[in-house]
Amino acid sequence: MSSEKNKNNLLIITGEISGDLIGAALVKELKKINNDINVTGIGGDRMKAEGMELIYHIDRMAFLGFAEVIKHLPFIKKVQNKILELVKKNKIGTAVLIDYPGFNLSIAKKLKSLGLKVIYYVSPQLWAWGKGRVKKVKKYIDKMLVVFPFEKDFYKAHGIDVEYVGHPLVERVKQYEFLSRKELDSKFNLDPAKEILLLLPGSRKQEVEKIFPECIKAASLLSEKFNMQVVVLCSVNINENIFHSLTVRGEKYKVIKGNNFDLLRHAKFGIIKSGTSTLEAGYFALPMIIVYKTSSLTYLIGKKLVKMNRIGMANILLDEDVVTELIQDEVNEEKIFDAGSKILSDEQKYTDLNQKLNFIKTRLGGGGASIKAAGVISTMMNES
Repeated sequence: MSSEKNKNNLLIITGEISGDLIGAALVKELKKINNDINVTGIGGDRMKAEGMELIYHIDRMAFLGFAEVIKHLPFIKKVQNKILELVKKNKIGTAVLIDYPGFNLSIAKKLKSLGLKVIYYVSPQLWAWGKGRVKKVKKYIDKMLVVFPFEKDFYKAHGIDVEYVGHPLVERVKQYEFLSRKELDSKFNLDPAKEILLLLPGSRKQEVEKIFPECIKAASLLSEKFNMQVVVLCSVNINENIFHSLTVRGEKYKVIKGNNFDLLRHAKFGIIKSGTSTLEAGYFALPMIIVYKTSSLTYLIGKKLVKMNRIGMANILLDEDVVTELIQDEVNEEKIFDAGSKILSDEQKYTDLNQKLNFIKTRLGGGGASIKAAGVISTMMNES
């Protein structure tokens, strides 16, 4: 293969809904800098809408946990081979990997061996996974673009080229046109006399199946006790019928797809699956409980590998156990109801939680992450 690369050709890989959002904003800014840029790789509908050519859609990449990954190894290998063929054929010189560490850290090695500049945008939580993965980053990643201030210090301490760009969530919120509570009620036929209890059970089918059944039971009891209405936020890639198939006691709730920011802003309380959503809820200072449940095997392996006392990004960012975290067997009707009741029945506790979460906004920077990231990537693409 000729070592000459086409400086206009870029590979981007992500595997999740959150990565698709971040990737779409990035592609948009890259095209403003260079209209001739050709972006291909793995992404979702939003990245496609910005002009990226999808080799695989993120819908096909939604593996959850170690057992799932093992089952899908032949497919993962097929995807990696297809990407490497594409890189050679299109003479791609630069790759941007967005989060999605299981797949991306694996393919980084192969991309590096083909002579690509490899940039990692939105760091995997390596500070939680121990030193093995940090060595991989040092070996195969040319530049880390991080979204939390403490990550910059972490990578610098390990001698890795790193730049802090701020969190893309901030710019999304700043650009968003919010609905008033009245407009939200009207759009989704919500009861204006009742506060919203918001349930976010995950963006993958396997997550929803594990997390939703116990959460909806508890949410229903909480809504009765505190005169609230339950709204289930459905991820864009999930069929909303799944919730009805998992409802066993005829609980009343409304499923809404989209308008995430409006619901997070106007809700009174949240029961939220650990992940990006807890950061978003924290940004809006929404008092909540964080829940997480996966297969027993994945949990056991993860527990051995992960060196962390906290799983919720809100707690990690504040470096304090601010939000109650319920994990694995704790994700049951009784514990969720109990944790929710303690907060909702104590006005002081509720206010304290709201005020502590308010600090998250200040920890995420002032915005412009996509513009900064696009600038760094564009410069690296043009370097010989």
